[in-house]
Amino acid sequence: MTFWTVFALALALSMDALAVAVAAGVKIGAVSGRQAFRLVFHFGLFQALMPVIGWTAGRAVAFLLEAAGPLIAFALLAIVGVHMIFGAFGGEGKGGLQGDPTRGFSLLALSVATSLDALAVGFSLSMVAVSVWWPALTIGLVCAAVTAAGIRAGEFLARLSWVRRAADLIGGIILIAIG
Repeated sequence: MTFWTVFALALALSMDALAVAVAAGVKIGAVSGRQAFRLVFHFGLFQALMPVIGWTAGRAVAFLLEAAGPLIAFALLAIVGVHMIFGAFGGEGKGGLQGDPTRGFSLLALSVATSLDALAVGFSLSMVAVSVWWPALTIGLVCAAVTAAGIRAGEFLARLSWVRRAADLIGGIILIAIG
C-alpha cells in the first residue's frame, strides 16, 4: 500500500472520531489539556490497535466478526446517544453523558465504537496479505490528530449559547447517526 492510500484510509476511519470529538468538546465546554489528551490518546490508541486485532484474528473468524462489527458499533453509539438525548430533556443527573465524556465508561464505549471499522480494515489486510504495522500506526496517528482538532472545534462551538444549550441533544443525534 502506498503512503497516500494508507493516509486516505486513515482519514476516512477518523471521521466518526472527529464527530464524537466535536460533540465531546461541545459537551465539556472549557476543555482542559488533560481531557483533550485522554480523548486523543484513547481514540488514537484504539484506532491503531483495532487493525492489529483484526489482522491477528485473521481469516478464521473474519466472516463472523465482520458481520457483527457494525451491529456492535451501532449498539454502543446508540446507547450513549439515546442517553445523551434523554439528558437534554431531563436536566442534569437524569441522563446524558454524566460529567466528563473523556472518563470512565463513556470514554471506553466511545473509543471502541469509533474504532470498530478499523477492526474490519485489519481483517481485510490479513486477507490480502498486507502487513498491518505501517497502516495501524498511520491510522492511530491520523486519528489522534483529527480527534485533537475535533475536540478543540467542539470547545469553540460551545461558546455559542444555542449550541451549548443543545449539546446533549446534538451529540446524541450525531452518535446515533454515526451508528
